Amino acid sequence: MHHINDPSGMPDSQPAAAAPGLAPPPRAPDGAAPVNSQKARRGLSRLWHATLYSMAGLRAGWQETAFRQEAMAAAILIPLAFCLGRNWTETALLAGSILLVMIVELLNTSIETAIDRIGPDWHDLSKRAKDMGSAAVLLSLLLAGGIWLAAICRALTSAS
Repeated sequence: MHHINDPSGMPDSQPAAAAPGLAPPPRAPDGAAPVNSQKARRGLSRLWHATLYSMAGLRAGWQETAFRQEAMAAAILIPLAFCLGRNWTETALLAGSILLVMIVELLNTSIETAIDRIGPDWHDLSKRAKDMGSAAVLLSLLLAGGIWLAAICRALTSAS
């Protein structure tokens, strides 16, 4: 069966060939297909496939309204961070706080997606996991807002 996120398009039933001198990929307990063909990749091949998986994750994130809104805000705020920051530390804090919000949003979305895959039935643990992911996004937004507010107040007070 083909794995949805496998950019190679290789069916899971065909094990990846091990490079000379390297161990073959780990196999399922029944000796069937490899558990994860990515584990057998080495060097640039592994880096290339990891990059493709990351790009697929960003495309999947783009399907979420909140991530799109945060990405559009980042397109404005990250360049603004270079104007507002007085030195590289301030610039890194301003830009990094925006990137942190996007990272936490992607992690929250991945939690929600994994919970939704389990099933549509309501469960207290599923709710707790989703609520904690949402709380993490809220905390990252408050952190970013605080950093930006402090930088803007400093810029306004030093300008007058």
